[in-house]
Amino acid sequence: MEEIKIIYEDDDVLAINKPAGLLVHGQDSLVDWLLENYPEIKNVGEDPARPGIVHRLDKDTSGVLLVAKNQRAFEYLKEQFKNRKIKKKYIVLVWGDIKNDKGIIDLPIAKSKKDFRKRTSTGKVAGKIREAITEYKVLKRFSVYTLIEVSPQTGRTHQIRVHLKAIGHPVVGDKLYGPKEAPIDRQFLHANSLEFKLLGGSVIKLEADLPEDLKNFLDMLNYKYDKN
Repeated sequence: MEEIKIIYEDDDVLAINKPAGLLVHGQDSLVDWLLENYPEIKNVGEDPARPGIVHRLDKDTSGVLLVAKNQRAFEYLKEQFKNRKIKKKYIVLVWGDIKNDKGIIDLPIAKSKKDFRKRTSTGKVAGKIREAITEYKVLKRFSVYTLIEVSPQTGRTHQIRVHLKAIGHPVVGDKLYGPKEAPIDRQFLHANSLEFKLLGGSVIKLEADLPEDLKNFLDMLNYKYDKN
């Protein structure tokens, strides 16, 4: 397992910089690492398979992930997520040139009827349709790509990936929702920061720098397009 970097820790909360490729739960997952290093969180939360974990990041998404170290912290953080009090920001590279410098994608999301792995905002759906809102702003344009900062206001499964596909700009490297041929080995989707309130009442903002693979690809684009 790749080394996991701790961004912040106190008696109640642990924040880690999750590497891409690491499952949150299952075999050889973040949960295994947590139980080995923090066995006291075994019974924290609502699901024994996800002890202490109050939100999720997809396997190939890197960045800031919060873990509650006790039940009181779990309930406290869960309530902030539920009431949309936690500010989440992602750095994302998408295909194409997004027309507007900023925007809001307000499209409900449901399970796809065609593919059990997917969620969808268009076409035939299976199960409950849930509200989903994603804000974005353009950071830089690279001819065939656009670098954006994304702030999801809700927390649906695959929300960012589904919403960006729905407006015709899938995440670069996302082979489930975008082109099968990709210039990088995984989706360019990084949970850059989380801002929330600690149990003591103070507000904290935690950040995770872009990992080397995404940074190197961005440096290559900067060199190629700035040179031209």
